[in-house]
Order: sequence, then structure tokens, then C-alpha cells
Amino acid sequence: MIFIIDDDPSVRNALLLLLQNVGFEARAFPSAEDFYKHALINNHDCIILGLRMPEMNGFDLMETLISEGIHTPVICLTAFDDVKNRERARELGAVAYCTKPVDDQALIDAIKWAIISERRQRLEAEGKINPANNESGQRLE
Repeated sequence: MIFIIDDDPSVRNALLLLLQNVGFEARAFPSAEDFYKHALINNHDCIILGLRMPEMNGFDLMETLISEGIHTPVICLTAFDDVKNRERARELGAVAYCTKPVDDQALIDAIKWAIISERRQRLEAEGKINPANNESGQRLE
């Protein structure tokens, strides 16, 4: 499941349609609070997260998830790009940082990379593949 969290309805709806059109299962939320209250999340999902939102912003949600041991890949979206935002997103473990308007293909590529990377980390942690190389012969895509 790909979760979209953004307070801008036009962004939220456009991303939802894009992801559904390319075959992702996706669900959208208008706020971090709404997502936090209603989403059933696990470490195998991916979150596309707006940074500037009223009340709980994107960084606050990332910190909350981390404190609860949820390490779901997060892709940050912002219309207010600056060095401070980029550094904070990186520090909190964002797998990608995109500016609005986001390039559709770049976002799809970031999602695929996040899912593949998460899957690889999970398989490594379970001892199913060697981190140095893919000794299992499993295709990770």
C-alpha cells in the first residue's frame, strides 16, 4: 500500500490517480493526524508525505513513526524547498525528497526503489540473502 498524505486536495487526488493508473494500491489522507488515526501501516508500505501541513507536519509524523519503531519508507514532498528541509528529511531517513510539482516518472521510480530497498533490507535481516551480494538468486523486484 502506498499512503499519500498531503493537505492540498488537488495534489492528493492527482497522486492517487497517478499511482492507481500505474498499478499501485494507494490511499490518500488530508492530514498527518487523519493518517495516524486511521491507517493500518506496516514496514512494507511506502508513504508519500507533504512536509508543510497544519497541526502535525510531515517531520512530526516521521518522528512519531520512528519513535514507535515503524520504519516505513517515506518520500517527502514540498513546495518549499530549502537546505534545512532537505537536511532534516535526510536525518529522519526519507528515501527521497521531491519538490512540487513532482515529476510523475521520478516519483514512480522513487516508490519502486523504496519498495525494492525495503524488501532487500528485510530479506537481509531474515538471513535470506547475503548483504554483500544476492547469494539467494532471488529477484528482488
